[in-house]
Amino acid sequence: MNTCRKEWIDVLIRIVGPVLDALEKGELRERLPLAFHRDRASYAPLEAFGRSMLGLAPWLEADAAGLDEEERQLQGIYRGKALRAIAMAVDPASPDCMNFCDGDQPLVDAAFLAHAIVRAPSALAGSLPADVRGHLADALLRSRRIPAYNCNWILFSAMVEAGLHVLGKPYDIMRVLSALRAMQSWYVGDGAYGDGELFHWDYYNSFVIQPMLVDLVDVFAPESREIAALRPAVTARAARYAAVLERLIGPDGSYPILGRSICYRFGAFQLLAQAALQHRLGEELSPAAVRCALTAVIHRVMDTAPMFDAQGWLLPGVVGSQPELAEGYISVGSLYLCSAVFLPLGLSPQDPFWSGAQEDWSSRRVWSGAHSRIDHAQD
Repeated sequence: MNTCRKEWIDVLIRIVGPVLDALEKGELRERLPLAFHRDRASYAPLEAFGRSMLGLAPWLEADAAGLDEEERQLQGIYRGKALRAIAMAVDPASPDCMNFCDGDQPLVDAAFLAHAIVRAPSALAGSLPADVRGHLADALLRSRRIPAYNCNWILFSAMVEAGLHVLGKPYDIMRVLSALRAMQSWYVGDGAYGDGELFHWDYYNSFVIQPMLVDLVDVFAPESREIAALRPAVTARAARYAAVLERLIGPDGSYPILGRSICYRFGAFQLLAQAALQHRLGEELSPAAVRCALTAVIHRVMDTAPMFDAQGWLLPGVVGSQPELAEGYISVGSLYLCSAVFLPLGLSPQDPFWSGAQEDWSSRRVWSGAHSRIDHAQD
């Protein structure tokens, strides 16, 4: 197995493994620590599971025929764990049956779980037993009771519909259209959207907005001429924002600590990872350089101080334990959005992202005195 790829897989499993190991046995609610923000206890299990699956799904979906024997066996193990975990999460008789409708937070993480289903239509949606598929669809439908706030949350309502569509269940196209129309009105230029009518300096264009926008237009373009017409602009803007993210990665793998939810760590680079996965990096970005940049970020976050407690659960913070950086809406489950950096594991080991030689990324080239391209804004 490619050394860098193996390292990514090992880290991904170290992050999501405790969640799936506990959940497939019906023990996640019992084991998940609540050392901070205990008032979020009813939301934490679905947060941890939905967000773990968000980053894990593309690797589960990767064509096993292109993997070496070691990786193929490991992928098979985690495909099985994921299916058993979904069954446990949505079975009304399960000790770990999750909250999909009480309070407002479950809409968020129902959407993240639905996004995982969209990212793995064969390994997840297509492999679920009929009864589990029905329970999952019922759980997603329950989240419709939660009204979305007039901000990035409208995309959560839309992504739930995408999950239902991929599961082969009836869906509400108007929830999708209304979200996409609103987001187009909130575009502020140069690849970025406002989170509602105002623009915020944070990573929500990558945590939520653009990854969901891109996948929503991909899923529903065949169903709607209006959505098909939006697709070129949505994907071009996403490519521009991915290029901005690449330039935010410093020569040492550090990045600006800016805005809300910074405890999601390298999940801040979800859109760059998704652009690599979907071969939508702009021509100015080399896939191998993006791999090196994201690997540097992973190391910068993990190598200085432990990001796990003694039982292997994530700690709040960017480097080590920094609970003061966790907003009141963040539980230990919220932290698992960091898994989103690992999306390129859905590419085969032969893809240029993995097979290309080591290569410097933009800031490393400039700060070492090497030649680099001028950055230009996009209308």
